[in-house]
Amino acid sequence: MMKVKEGDLDKLGLLFERYNRPLYSFFYKKTFQTDVSEDLVQSVFERMLKYRSTYSGSGAFTTWMFSIARNAHIDHYRQNKKHNEKEELDEDRMGDASPEFGEMDERTKRKKILEKALDQLDEDKKEVVILSRYEGLKYAEIAEIQGVTESAVKVRFFRAMKDLKNIVHTLSEEYSDE
Repeated sequence: MMKVKEGDLDKLGLLFERYNRPLYSFFYKKTFQTDVSEDLVQSVFERMLKYRSTYSGSGAFTTWMFSIARNAHIDHYRQNKKHNEKEELDEDRMGDASPEFGEMDERTKRKKILEKALDQLDEDKKEVVILSRYEGLKYAEIAEIQGVTESAVKVRFFRAMKDLKNIVHTLSEEYSDE
């Protein structure tokens, strides 16, 4: 990124190759929408180019990148007011008493239940889980991204895991009856 900051814009392609999948994964776990996730990845790289002068190189590049990603996600939903669409997707994601769910293998069922449970968390808790468990960031990096203390991140993570456990338990019972 320091090369990009200095004007070697071709290096942004290398960053894209290295980080587009983790960014896509981050956005997909937040939105569960392929097209929105792809658009947000593009938006992050556009912002990285636009705001390259703000990159100091003092911290981890991924912290700076995920801060931009977080802001891109927030801005996207402010501008497009897609919260209503997201709520409709929540109802359709696994389907009500879907016959397909009963035909899935156990691992796929657990994955679908976890996805639905993760999506039911509030945004800050969900983001902490995604950044910590799926993206492998440390609590200090997440704290910097979210603009809170490391202790606050630890509390959010603890509460998120407690909530996830309860939601997964509830969903597992609901879908085992089907």
